[in-house]
This record gives sequence, C-alpha cells and structure tokens, in this order.
Amino acid sequence: MMTEPEGNRALSCERKGYCMLRENKYRTHYCGELRESDIGSSVRVAGWVENIRDHGGVMFLDIRDHYGVVQVVVHDDKLLANINKECTVSVGGNVTKRDEDTINPKIATGTVEIHSEDIVVLGKAPQSLPFEVQTSTEVKEDVRLKYRFLDLRNKKVHNNIVMRSEVISFLRSKMTEMGFLEIQTPILSCSSPEGARDYLIPSRKHKGMFYALPQAPQIFKQLLMVSGFDKYFQIAPCFRDEDARADRSPGEFYQLDFEMAFAEQEDVFAAAEEVLYDTFRKFSEKEVSKPPFRRIPFAEAMLTYGTDKPDLRNPLLIKDISPMFEETDFAPFRKKTVRSINVPGASAQSKKWFKNMEEFALSIGMKGLGYVKVRDDMTFDGPIDKFLKEGDREKLIEINGSKAGDVIYFIADSKDMAPKLAGQIRTEVAKRLGLIDESRFEMCFITDFPMYEIDEETGKVIFTHNPFSMPQGGMQALLEKEPTEILAYQYDIVCNGVELSSGAVRNHDLDVMIKAFEIAGYSEQELKDKFKSLYNAFRYGAPPHAGMAPGVDRMLMLLAEEENIREVIAFPMNSNAQDLLLGSPTEVTEQQLREVHIKIR
Repeated sequence: MMTEPEGNRALSCERKGYCMLRENKYRTHYCGELRESDIGSSVRVAGWVENIRDHGGVMFLDIRDHYGVVQVVVHDDKLLANINKECTVSVGGNVTKRDEDTINPKIATGTVEIHSEDIVVLGKAPQSLPFEVQTSTEVKEDVRLKYRFLDLRNKKVHNNIVMRSEVISFLRSKMTEMGFLEIQTPILSCSSPEGARDYLIPSRKHKGMFYALPQAPQIFKQLLMVSGFDKYFQIAPCFRDEDARADRSPGEFYQLDFEMAFAEQEDVFAAAEEVLYDTFRKFSEKEVSKPPFRRIPFAEAMLTYGTDKPDLRNPLLIKDISPMFEETDFAPFRKKTVRSINVPGASAQSKKWFKNMEEFALSIGMKGLGYVKVRDDMTFDGPIDKFLKEGDREKLIEINGSKAGDVIYFIADSKDMAPKLAGQIRTEVAKRLGLIDESRFEMCFITDFPMYEIDEETGKVIFTHNPFSMPQGGMQALLEKEPTEILAYQYDIVCNGVELSSGAVRNHDLDVMIKAFEIAGYSEQELKDKFKSLYNAFRYGAPPHAGMAPGVDRMLMLLAEEENIREVIAFPMNSNAQDLLLGSPTEVTEQQLREVHIKIR
C-alpha cells in the first residue's frame, strides 16, 4: 500500500510530468524533478555529467538526464575518480537549499542542490570529446551526424525530438477523435511510376524480380476505400530516392496520410483544417490563421505570388502589366510577359541596396532588374521612365497602388519564366526589408491545378501531377476541352511558403480514368498493366474518395523554427544520402548478392 508521502510525490510528479515507474539502484528521482519540497530528503539521481566546476576546493557537478539538470556538491575529491564530462553516473546524497547567491533561476531545480555522499561511474567517457554537447549545433553537420548520440544530448536538439514524439501522439489522438481508423499498409510493395526514383529490393525467392519501398501509400489507401473503410489514416513512412533540400530529407520521410470515402474536396479541407489548426495552436505560441484557410486557385497564385507555395506573411503582390508593353520601344519588354512589384517606401534605400538586388536578379538568371522610384509629385525617377508612353505612369500607379516614396520593380521574360522570377524577387525583397511577419503561421490551400501540361522536350501531353486525380467536369471535360485547359481536383496546403501536403479527389470512375490516361498517351492495356490492382478493384464498385497527406517532418520544422528538416529527425542522413553514424550505404558480401541473384557490373 502506498504511504502518504509516496502518494503525495506521485501526484506531484504527475503534475510536473515526471512519472517514475519504480525506484531502482540507479535512481530514486529524476534530475529535473527536485524542488524545495524535497529539501532534507535522501535521494539518488542518475545521468550524464554536463559540467565540472572547481570553486576553491569544493567541486560542483551538473548532472543531466532526459528531464533536466541538477547541481551536485562534492566535498570529497576521491569521489571524482574517473569522472569526465559526458560520463554517466549515479549520485546519492541529501537535498539542500542553495545559498542565495548561487540560486540559478534559469533551471527548474535552481534553488536546490544535492550534497553527494557517493558517486558511482556507470559509463566512462574519454577526456576529449569530438565537440562540446552544449554547443553542438555550431559544429559542422557531418561531425554532428557521425556522433549523433552526442548531438542528441544537446538540449535544443533533444527537445526537437521530444516535440516530434508529442506532435505525432497528438496527431494520432486527433485523427482518432475525428473518426479516422489507423491502418498500416505494406512496406514491401511494387515499383510504380510516381515521379521519383524507387528504392528497389531484390527478391531471393523470385529471381530477377524486385520489391520497392513505397513512395507513398497511395494505391493502398485507395484500395482501403474500395474495401469499405470510411476514413483511414496512418503516420506513414515514405521512401523516395531524391536529392536533399533544406525542407526535404533524402531517403525517407513521414506523412499524416489520410483518405475519406464518399467525400468531396471540401470534406478533406475541413479535416485538414481541424487537425492542422489544432496542432499548430497546441505546439506553438505563434498566431495561426483560423479556418477556413484561404483557397487560392493555382493560376491566381502564380500571377499574384509567382509560386504555387506562397508565403502569405509577405505583403508584396505581383501585378501583370504585359499589355502595356506589347508595342514598346524598350526591347527587353517587347512582346514579353511583364510583371511589376510595388515596394512601399523603398525609395529611401541606398544605392548599394539596389545594386545588391540587381546582383541577386542576375544570380537567378535574369538579365537585369529594372525599377522606378515614385517621386513626391508622383512622377518617376529611373531609366525605364523614358520608355513609358503617355498615360502609362498613371496606369502603373493605379495597378500597383503606388504612393510617393515607393519603388516599382519590373520583371520581363517568357510566359513560363516571368512568374517564377517575379516570385523570387518578391521573396528576396521582402526578406531584405524585413517585411515578413515571423510571429504567425499563415495557411492556405492551392486549388485547381492543371490536369495536363506539354512536355518541353517531346511536345507531348503529360500529367502535371497525380494521374489518379478526378478531372473537373469529368468525362465531358476530357472529351470537349483542350488538355491544357482541363483543371483537376488537386490541391496543396501551404504554410509560410512551405508545401505541407498535396492531395486530390481521386478518379474512381474507370471509364473516366481510361480516357484521362489515353490523353496522356497510355493505352488501356498499359493502364491495366501498370496499375492492375486499382484497375481491377475499380471494376467492383469504387466509392468516390479523396484525401491528402501533410508532411510530419515539415510540420515539425516549422513548429521548431528550424531552417533544416534534419534538425527534427532523430537519425537523419546527410545531404549526400549517407548515414554517417551507421556507415550506410555499405558494401555487402558476395554471398548476400548471390542469394538475391545480383552481380555488380
């Protein structure tokens, strides 16, 4: 039976988030849980030696475990034999209150300390470490990843992984609360043409045949809908042989994959809004855009923001002024797609600032970056002014909403390149002027993606994104419209310029699917051969269904305010797709290769 003091401690621990299953020979308390209420108690803690300090014959150790840090006072030097920073120890002693001048308000245990009676070294550490744990984030990344077990002891890095656990737990709870059923789908699957390279697994039992790691559970989750499940989700591991980026880890990533039967696009949006809004509100103190999130058609996003991943915290907007320059004498603008960006108050910037912006424009492939300054009398100052016709200045001011002291930038290029270049200029100007509000998360859906596009190399019609999306207008649109005019029920969710997820209303009608693939150059037999599971299943009564898959790693990167996605992954590969901790990829033995019928050329 639990005694009164034990019961009180259990309640106290529960309130503070510390729940020790049982006391043992290594510890009776966690380092981070000791408070003034423990003064006078005999305790034992275990952890890593974070710091060793000598204060005139009295030694102080900072002992760290998962839950926090506590100061230990050592009066007997003999207790310090074989103790180095980052070795693990078990310390027994009495809890006392610190002297007033030694209280540390920066840590939860800062008013107490343990006066040690015995110290047992549990795990030795060398005197020289590859880097200091407390400053590991300043070390070269490859060194950090080689000694990731040390790097993960750093408080910031450690807390990122704790947050990851808590976020995933919350996502699971939230999806279950919303009526979704968690179902795992296979990891060993078949290769499918989804855009990225597959990771292939040779079969030992079937010579010359290969499994593939799933790029996403796309086909399986659609088959679950055909199987009669109403709402599915999982925290799904996805594997793609892609190059790394700041927001993309090579090899594998995780997504909150979900699908809904008998659902429309807005049903998916409602589910995504609830889970993402609640998640970001719970794990961040920043303001989060409230549902319903803005719906922005793809064409509008490309025109207004120059990207299908707009950062809505950026107040700068792009305007199309191409008609003004169809017959201009200014050759760089003539018969080009021309965009303008009004930058409030930028006339006050230095010549060097404008020179630096021009150098940035050249670095992204532009031939220059034209601009005019708006004078107090609303006339223009700048070399482009002399190429403007009568009435152009007034029209530019009206279109851009310009005021005295503003700057109007001009971006001219091909129909495809001008929007993208304008988007990069918009982002760079806002960053350099500090216009982006870092205190909030702005979410939006990008909708109405084109179903098809023309391949620049072959001139043939190809799918723009997911080939299994339902075309808007169904069969009628496929029969009557030009392929590049057909829109799909495809959508992305974007937060602060980062694509969190893509999704679609799926094409569940086999006749419509056959026609959609035919337009992209696939015969019905090719469709049947490449996607035989879906083709066969859809012959037996497929429900309308839709879904999406927000990226867990990217969500965490935003919540943790990290620039690099590898900071929120416990054991990431480096940017060259190498696991420096375990040493993979590695060579394997000739025997292993023979077992799977492979010969290295």
